[in-house]
This record gives sequence, C-alpha cells and structure tokens, in this order.
Amino acid sequence: MAAAAVRHLRGRPVEAHPRPELRCVREDERAPVDQGEFRRVLGAFATGVTVITAPAGADEDAPAGFACQSFTSLSLDPPLVAFMVGRTSTTWPRIARAGVFCVNVLSADQAGLCRAFAVSGADKFAGVAHDSAPATGSPRLTGAAAWIDCTIHAVHTGGDHLIVVGRVNALGAPASDGAPLLFHRGRFL
Repeated sequence: MAAAAVRHLRGRPVEAHPRPELRCVREDERAPVDQGEFRRVLGAFATGVTVITAPAGADEDAPAGFACQSFTSLSLDPPLVAFMVGRTSTTWPRIARAGVFCVNVLSADQAGLCRAFAVSGADKFAGVAHDSAPATGSPRLTGAAAWIDCTIHAVHTGGDHLIVVGRVNALGAPASDGAPLLFHRGRFL
C-alpha cells in the first residue's frame, strides 16, 4: 500500500508546509498528563540506543556526540532518518553547525559507551576508538552494530525537542550478527 502511495505521489508536486512559529508552550496548552506517568508508560516501549556524532568544528578541540534513544528510519526514497534532541542540549548546536552527523547504533556490550556519551560537559571521546565516516568525516565508533553517515536535511520543532531529519550519504553494518543495545523501563537489556 505504501509503495502504491509513493507511485501515486511521484508524478505530483509536493506542497511545502508553512514553517511553524517558534514559541514557548503556554501553561493553558500543557497536556493534562503527569510527566512522571508519561515517562513510566512510555518506558514500556523498548528502544535501540545510538550515539549521534559530528566532527569537530574549526574552533573546537574535539568532535561532538551524545547518546540518543529517539532514532528512527523515516524514508526509503529519498533515504532519510530522524532523531529527536532536547532544545536544552549543549551538544546539538555543535552538530547543527557541522551540518553533518553519524548515527552509531550501539552493540549489546556498549552500555558503558552509552553512559559516557550521556554525560554533559565531559570529554566524551577520551579513550573512545573511532575512525571517520566516509562521506562526512563524522566519528564512526568502533564496535558499533551499524553506522549511518548523514547530512542534516531539515529540523522541525516538537515541543521541548527538535526533530532532526538527516539525508543518508553512506551506511554500513559488520557482517557479524551481533545483538544491539536496547533500553527498556529505565535499564539496558
């Protein structure tokens, strides 16, 4: 059915949506859902764990990176992926300036690496083995279950987060069939 929809739309121009107004959410717009309950219930959904990385900028000593559970595939044609990042992230502006990123899908044995990239303000790359992704030069972490090398395609607002869409330039996964790192109900599986 999705393939039929794509074929139908290919011959027609796609109308661009107006850019959303950036503003704070007012108190009268807040959902009547307790944030703790929201986290508890959504914690029932197991997610994969990734580290989003970008090369160091001209005035920066080290590359940028952060742990991210909100990664997803978005489109096959063109090849797009997406992740969500908090608006208060101090790492996101560095990735945005780079204009490129690499999604590193962590392996089951990389929970410690995830914790290292979840810390704010530390040198996250200290002692971390990596090489450069082929298209963008973003750090590609050694031992990752897969990697996706991207250029920032679009950024959308989403409440207290930003929705980052990346166009895939290159990707790969080792031939071994290792298990990915999963997060469920506040712990790694």
